[in-house]
Amino acid sequence: MVRETTETTEAYTPLGRVTAALMRGYQADTRAICVSKRYLPSRAAIIEILEAILDLMYPGYFGRHDLSHENLAAYVAARVELLAPKLEREIEECLCYGREREREHGNHTQAEGLRGGECAPHARRLTAEFLEGLPGIRALLVGDVQAAYDGDPAATNLDEIILAYPGVLAVSVYRIAHALHTLGVPMIARIMTEWAHSRTGCDIHPGAKIGADFFIDHATGVVIGETSEIGAGVKLYQGVTLGALSFPRDAAGQIIRGRKRHPTVESGSTLYANATVLGGRTVVGAESVIGGSVFLSHSVPVRSRVSLKEPELRVGVRDGADPIDAVFFDI
Repeated sequence: MVRETTETTEAYTPLGRVTAALMRGYQADTRAICVSKRYLPSRAAIIEILEAILDLMYPGYFGRHDLSHENLAAYVAARVELLAPKLEREIEECLCYGREREREHGNHTQAEGLRGGECAPHARRLTAEFLEGLPGIRALLVGDVQAAYDGDPAATNLDEIILAYPGVLAVSVYRIAHALHTLGVPMIARIMTEWAHSRTGCDIHPGAKIGADFFIDHATGVVIGETSEIGAGVKLYQGVTLGALSFPRDAAGQIIRGRKRHPTVESGSTLYANATVLGGRTVVGAESVIGGSVFLSHSVPVRSRVSLKEPELRVGVRDGADPIDAVFFDI
């Protein structure tokens, strides 16, 4: 009886009313709450894993600065040994999380493939496969860094590019996340690329397919959709969007997922600032140049040059000009 009286009393305090209102909201709409669930990947742990992988990709830049040719092998071995169980744990968590969601939604396809303790051995295999692929990822990243240096006359050396260029950081994270996405752990991959998005202003979906020697100059505002395909030696400038024209829906009005919605940009092409290319059937032919602010929703052939017609400009003289013809900017 005392407990009931206390709870009743608390419900009429200001803070008690807030708690009660929130609880009613949780009970009325169970979306966006994660309770009574056993599995959920840790965002903090995944970012820590990502930073450790970046250290292995660029030793001496993101971790210890006293590395030498004599102690590098021991340092790398120690980092890999620490990384492996952390990555395996988060992969296992993601696999079990996916199984739990499939069971909740009545889709047993994935759940039947990962019954009981099968998440753990599968996570171990995926971790080993990912770690074995790190040398290949690093080879791609070195090519990306060189492409940035070759493509930017303002760059003074490769160290500056690795330490300072947001486009290189975004692409580096994408390469790591894409490998995990391909292995079947998209939640980890998405957390990684959205971390890079928040740091660089560049949004690359981990499912996109991007060839070697890729450079994003300035990076801010670039968006590369999930089903985009980009060839080798492509260069993008700030604000470029590789997006979808529309989202096909089923009879119930739900978005149909898994179809190619985003364009293909073939090797050697350059897309200048704020160019927008849309549609899963749109192909930018190899060695093409898409000018700034172009809006393109159809394919163009190899070695195309696409640009907007130069707008007509009005130039007014501020001193003594007719106010109708003068344009003043006081900032």
